[in-house]
Parts: sequence; C-alpha cells; structure tokens
Amino acid sequence: MSIDGYIDYKRREFCHDIKCSIQLDLNAQEEGSGEYERIRSICKNDCKYTTYQFHHWLIDKGYLIVRPE
Repeated sequence: MSIDGYIDYKRREFCHDIKCSIQLDLNAQEEGSGEYERIRSICKNDCKYTTYQFHHWLIDKGYLIVRPE
C-alpha cells in the first residue's frame, strides 16, 4: 500500500545500489533457470550484508518505515 506523495522501496534496490556481487551474478542469469535459483538461494539464506547495513542504507536514502496502527 503506497502513501500519497511517497515512493515504495523496489525489490532488490539495495542490492543493485551497492552493486552486490551476488546480485550482479543473479542479473547475468535467466530468471527461473537452475543457476538463477541456486544464486537466488544465496540471497535468501546467506546474504553477505546485515540488517544493520540495510537499515542504515534505508536511512541514508531517506526511506521511512511505516505501519498502520
């Protein structure tokens, strides 16, 4: 759900912005292929970056984390 006047975070925006080597490898694969899924599992289960790094990237980019009451 978008808030008027704001933009939503786009999937893997952090990964693309920091030029994550795993993301670059993933981009080189055909979506849905075996190699794509193998590399994607690295992102899902063994990300090189921490939530701390991601959170501070969000802050630096001006993102707000909101939720309804």
